[in-house]
Amino acid sequence: MEAYTSFASVYDRFMDNVPYTEWAEYLHGLLREYQIEDGLILELGCGTGSMTERLAGYGYDMIGVDCSGEMLDIAREKKERSGHDILYLLQDMREFELYGTVRAAVSICDSMNYILEERELEQVFRLVNNYLDPGGIFIFDFNTEYKYREILGNRTIAEDREDCGFIWDNYYYEEERINEYDLTLFIRAGQERGGPEHDGVRQDGEWFRRFRETHVQKGYTLEGMKAALENAGLLYLCAYDADTRKTPHAQSERIYVIARERGKAV
Repeated sequence: MEAYTSFASVYDRFMDNVPYTEWAEYLHGLLREYQIEDGLILELGCGTGSMTERLAGYGYDMIGVDCSGEMLDIAREKKERSGHDILYLLQDMREFELYGTVRAAVSICDSMNYILEERELEQVFRLVNNYLDPGGIFIFDFNTEYKYREILGNRTIAEDREDCGFIWDNYYYEEERINEYDLTLFIRAGQERGGPEHDGVRQDGEWFRRFRETHVQKGYTLEGMKAALENAGLLYLCAYDADTRKTPHAQSERIYVIARERGKAV
């Protein structure tokens, strides 16, 4: 079952507690440290364009790549409202294609954890290396094994809103380092944008449609990410515990990694 189909219609509502503005400031600060204050920037796994829009607001020319057409539909609606000149491409990051190179690439909100095979992760990194300007910068984050094993794994999370709600059941398979979460959505009739097969329930006299999606992510270590970057031809530069400039540690839940283009891998 495809992810981010039904969820796309309410994704921003459930993510309204995510500090996108602070994340954008953090990313912008990192980019400026590497003298990238303008030019063309690629965002992989851009989703509904929340970060893409904010980086465009800093003056970058943005390209957003995502494999969910439903998420990109919402991103394009935001672009129409903001007037930002953003190019959105419906592509799988494992085989994305651009018309030329970019000064930097970014990827946030654990998009890389959706890549479940090390060889496919290396392929993503090779493509990034291929489409970066000489010396270009790649910044991405990822959820750690620790987060899936100790924080999310085998835990149920639920949230109820006036016109929608969700139940998020996590199952962590430690040997494979895979976290599977089954997402059940309840969306008040008229709010959904389509999606997989669904049924419905009534609550307080109102009709809610029920949708189900399954998401699968893989936990990575910083050492594993370094190896994949090196194998893909990128130069690992540094890593930070999420949203700080501190060194990652054993209990880091999210890590930011910075790498540089250093010649195309053969």
